[in-house]
Amino acid sequence: MSTSKRITVLMGGISSERTVSLSSGQGVAEALRSLGHTVSTLDAGADLGALVAELGAQKPDVVFNALHGRFGEDGCIQGILDWMGLAYTHSGVRASATAMNKAAARAAFVSAGLPVAEGRVIDIAELAEGDPLAAPYVVKPVSEGSSVGVSIVRPGANVRERIVRDWTFGPHALVEEFIPGREITVGVMGERALTITDITPTGSGHDFYDYDAKYSTGGSRHELPARIAPDVAQRALDVAVAAHKTLGCAGASRSDFRLDDTDPANPRLILLEVNTQPGMTATSLLPEQAAYCRISFPALCHWLVEQATCRQ
Repeated sequence: MSTSKRITVLMGGISSERTVSLSSGQGVAEALRSLGHTVSTLDAGADLGALVAELGAQKPDVVFNALHGRFGEDGCIQGILDWMGLAYTHSGVRASATAMNKAAARAAFVSAGLPVAEGRVIDIAELAEGDPLAAPYVVKPVSEGSSVGVSIVRPGANVRERIVRDWTFGPHALVEEFIPGREITVGVMGERALTITDITPTGSGHDFYDYDAKYSTGGSRHELPARIAPDVAQRALDVAVAAHKTLGCAGASRSDFRLDDTDPANPRLILLEVNTQPGMTATSLLPEQAAYCRISFPALCHWLVEQATCRQ
């Protein structure tokens, strides 16, 4: 290992994914300490002045960004760290902001010729008036992560008014056709796709890979490498790397897909989104894929630290 570094792990934050971030950050801090680094943790609260002051006092060589969701994953904290001249892990401002905004990311994917579902951005009030797409379709917040706020509208389901009534994610929503089949994901480190995980939500109440299925113990079953046709598997690996490059991501990312294999002779692979801050919890997919590739959790954390940079 290279010379020990002073590392501040940013965790917690003010988004809907705060609890997950705290878990990610604690695990990362323990892993980095096991490698001999001097590690401090910092809960990134709503007081920006206090956050900047504490970072200035800690004077880290590297900031490990373990934040998820708004403020931590959307380019905001990245801009602050660039302004402070601090090297940090994962992607910079532009890639983070674009990936977090599903409409912007979708436009980038379309421009790059990557496979996306039919869809468009609507005013959320439109949903109460009628179906914007033929059911089944998916309603997503434009700028949330971890499937927060995602709903599926199925034929005959009387849920549109409820979705609008309970909506707390701004004036707009992204609606996309529902893709049947399987949920798969591909982790990327640098320009290397790791492997493919096939994800099956378990238990009652999970008809897709929602927040609880992602982070509750036993909420989903992971099979890796996924048992899919070799040509489809290679396509998923290639698209994940292409999406990472299209957005200008750095460090690690994770691309989520739907694979419609209801017609085995004509499988359809659809890119859903790219996560620039993949989870680093005990049930997280990126560390699991890294382990499959014989990269331990501490080694993964160390690699991310080694990739850290300031984009000032």
